[in-house]
Amino acid sequence: MPLKFIVVKNLKTYRIPFSGLSDGSHDFEFDVNEEFFSFFEHSLVKNAQLKVLVNLQKDPRYLSLDFDISGKVELNCDTCLNVFWAPFSQQETVLVKFDNEEWEDDAEKEVIVIPPKQHELDLVELIYEFVNVHIPPYPKCDIDGELGTECDPEMLSYMEEVKSPTDEKENNDQDIDPRWAALKNIKNN
Repeated sequence: MPLKFIVVKNLKTYRIPFSGLSDGSHDFEFDVNEEFFSFFEHSLVKNAQLKVLVNLQKDPRYLSLDFDISGKVELNCDTCLNVFWAPFSQQETVLVKFDNEEWEDDAEKEVIVIPPKQHELDLVELIYEFVNVHIPPYPKCDIDGELGTECDPEMLSYMEEVKSPTDEKENNDQDIDPRWAALKNIKNN
């Protein structure tokens, strides 16, 4: 189900008026930043510095759009809650078919169906989805040292103090009712 967005003047810059374009290849460039994501209350990304390059191939029967999104996004580390910038690079292809009926196909490319009389294509929803879908589910600070950010050592030491798995296991073994302890041996048989 497509997302429904409120039309905002500032987001009109992410539209391509394709009706006046000649058949063939056309290139477009868009900047996506904090202002873009401020219009989406539940976005995983709140801040970014991205360039979106769109190559539009126009044909009388369809449009083919190749997206190349690159730059960096601001994320929160899932381990230490540190805010860091992560590199972002994604390529996507979308086909736009002109038809008045719903059209479904299990093609590898995403297909969008628009009425034949429509004269422009709004890319806001596509850009929003392409960026948010490719954010890792558990973002972490740089582990390999490539980004120049590390997990907050103070937070990591605090987490070690609060919960140590070996201490917890020892406490659990001592507090177990002997009747339940006998049941542990069942899995060994």
